[in-house]
Amino acid sequence: MGLTLALGRLRALGATGLRVALPVPGHPLGLSGPPEFNARALAAGEAVTGCGVALGLVPEVHEAGPEGDVHVEVVWQCMTVREAPPADVPSLGEAERELAEALREATELLAKLDVAGSGPVADAALAAYRARAEAGRQLLAPGYPPRAVRVLELAQKVGALIDIARGPAGGDGREHGAAVSSSQIAARMEALRPVERTARRAQVAAYDSFVEERERRAP
Repeated sequence: MGLTLALGRLRALGATGLRVALPVPGHPLGLSGPPEFNARALAAGEAVTGCGVALGLVPEVHEAGPEGDVHVEVVWQCMTVREAPPADVPSLGEAERELAEALREATELLAKLDVAGSGPVADAALAAYRARAEAGRQLLAPGYPPRAVRVLELAQKVGALIDIARGPAGGDGREHGAAVSSSQIAARMEALRPVERTARRAQVAAYDSFVEERERRAP
């Protein structure tokens, strides 16, 4: 069925909201099980779980057509989930504190490795991020607390720095930066891994904050 009708069906079944999950191997962020659902979500790299109903949705993206005229279709697979707190999701306050520290660490690391401002690829990535940040776009829907917007914007900034360090399409960053040997590249990726984890946790905290706040206020 279409997504609009599907969301109506979820609401009729008792869903009062949706939470975001952004899992990666070794870090089932936002998931609560069972294993079948977690495996699908890990393969997709994202999912949503229902509040008030033991159901979750995992996207399957299908692309067809020649370059420049690609048709994209997203099919959401609905599955049963375990009614339990989602894994490793921090509060907004905790996420903001972690992000501030992570941003300092990432900036210092990239400067040390001569990544933050070197090479045409890095310059283009920084310019693209600044253009998005200055476009006046609305990061979250109306009703979210201002702190959630602040946390999400900072998480995206940290994510942009990590993408620059890795290079296009999640590469190893050889095209810009001082790390040229395999051991240096591995050390850089290892140092950035906890920063990336913090940024993803913060994104989930920001997206879920509307539901969390509403549940706290519920009698």
